[in-house]
Order: sequence, then C-alpha cells, then structure tokens
Amino acid sequence: MPKKKVLVTGGAGFIGGNFVHYMVNQYPDYDIYNLDALTYAGDLLKHRAIKHNENYHFIHADIVDRAKMISLFERERFDFVLHFAAESHVDRSINEPSLFLQTNIMGTQALLDAALKVGVEKFVHISTDEVYGELDFDATLLFSESTPIQPNSPYSASKAASDFIVQAYHRTFGLPMNITRCSNNYGPYQYPEKLIPLTILSAYQEKSIPVYGNGCNVRDWLHVYDHCTAIDKILHEGVNGDVYNIGGHNERTNIEVVKTILSSLSKPETLIEFVEDRLGHDKRYAIDPTKLEQLGWTPKYSFEKGIEETVQWYLCHREWWEPLLLEKHIQN
Repeated sequence: MPKKKVLVTGGAGFIGGNFVHYMVNQYPDYDIYNLDALTYAGDLLKHRAIKHNENYHFIHADIVDRAKMISLFERERFDFVLHFAAESHVDRSINEPSLFLQTNIMGTQALLDAALKVGVEKFVHISTDEVYGELDFDATLLFSESTPIQPNSPYSASKAASDFIVQAYHRTFGLPMNITRCSNNYGPYQYPEKLIPLTILSAYQEKSIPVYGNGCNVRDWLHVYDHCTAIDKILHEGVNGDVYNIGGHNERTNIEVVKTILSSLSKPETLIEFVEDRLGHDKRYAIDPTKLEQLGWTPKYSFEKGIEETVQWYLCHREWWEPLLLEKHIQN
C-alpha cells in the first residue's frame, strides 16, 4: 500500500508547527509535507529535531499563488490537506485588514481549487470559535456547531468567509471536507505577540504586562497538543461535510490567566498594566465540544497543568524565543 501524502499548510506557525511534529511522530508511514510562506510568525527552527526524518518534507510557498498550488498538487497528488495557514492576530487585522482577506479567503480558495482538481480524500479546514462572535457572561451559554456565524473583527470575518467557501465547495462540487473551530490555543512555539507567551516572557524579564480594558474578557483555553489529537481524530473519523468545535473546558478571564502565570514565576502583580481596550473586543468565548467528544476525543490537559508545562517550556527554550524578541514585530 502506498504511503499517504499529507499536506499541512502553515506548518511553520504555532498550531500547524505543533501538528507537523505530532503527525511526523504519530504516523511514520505517512509522508508529511509542511507548506509555509515563512512570514513573520513562521520559522523552521522549531523543526530542527525532525528535519532529517524521511517522512518530513518542507515546501516554501504562498497559498495565495494559485498557479503554484495547482502545479504542486498535480505533482504530489496529496491524499489529505490540513489547512492551518492564515493571518491570525486580531490586532493586526484591525490595522491591515486587506492582508487577512487576501490570505485567509483567496488563499483558501486557491487550495480548494487545487484539492478539487486532483481529488483529495479529505480537506480539513482549521477555523476558529471567533467566527461565532461573542457570548454574554452567562456560564450556561456555549458555542455549538449550530450557533449562528457573527464575526466581529476583520480576522474573524475573513475566517468566517473561508468557512463558507469550504462548505460551498463541499455542497457544490462534492469536495470531502471537515471544518474545525477551536478555542484559544496555548503551548510550545507560540509567537510572543499572543497573551500567554507575551505574559510569560514579559514577567520573566520583569517588564510591564499589558492587559486590555479591565481584564475580564473570558476565553476558553485549549492546549495545542489537545488540539492536535482532536484534528487527528476528525481527519480519520470525522463525518464528511461536518463541522466540529474543539474546546478544552478551561474558561478563564484574561486577568486570571496573567495572574496564574505571575504566580507560577513568583513575580509581582504590580507588573500588570491595564491599557485601552481593543476595538471590538469580544466579551466571552466558550466552546461546547460534545459532538467531538462523541467521536471519542477528550482533552489531556487541565489549564493548571498546561500552563505550568508551558511556562517551563519557555524558560527552557530561550534559544527559540530570544531572537524573536529582537525583531521589530514584538512590542515587548
């Protein structure tokens, strides 16, 4: 039986990079192709340990280049496509929305055209719970797969549009697919512009930690390893055409997250600096992952265990994050 060929777009980024590691180790009989444009948030340093593995391959390309995507798919004839590649930082989408529309919408369409042309076995589109909009501070309210789509930022609007395009290719052309919508991720190799790594590194260096508004916005946190196992489950067992929410049952306010990290590092809360709230800042996200759990998936990490391991990971991997702090992209 020939090896399965698996394309992971955005495999030099945070979630995609962790998924590449997971798949290379979990499925030695699969050939894993990491396709990435290597923009500011992507790096190959995270893949040093696997770069010589026989089942790991890197392709430097931009998903927006439709002709290149079609040529690549025709040459390699991928069996599975896991589409992580996206511009994903909400603040950047407010400042430069056109980039998000180009990459997240047109890039997705280019991949869909290529996938349809060669007849892939499944296209898994990695999306976000932010497409649902926001919830009130009522613990009984959760996002389900039937929650209406109501994005509030240029980022989430671009992801919602790409979700609809993927669904349209399934319903119109019969492309086998799943869409996953995850809650906020954290863990190793997360670019230090996001809340958790920014807080860890700022606290470690005893620099001020910016917190939007009053810090009471709520997010449902998911360790990236649990996200990887969930996508694996959906890739192999998900019902064709279905959407699956992925959440870790770990709701926390932003200020609780920051204080947990400060406590873990034995740093004072006086490092916290409340700043003007983000434009259109959603109040609360919370995922109901029941549908996915019915496939047999359960998260491994509690928030407390996951945060402790994540803090220790950053403390032990200065060679990865220190060069990033020298770049102009990180306002630390």
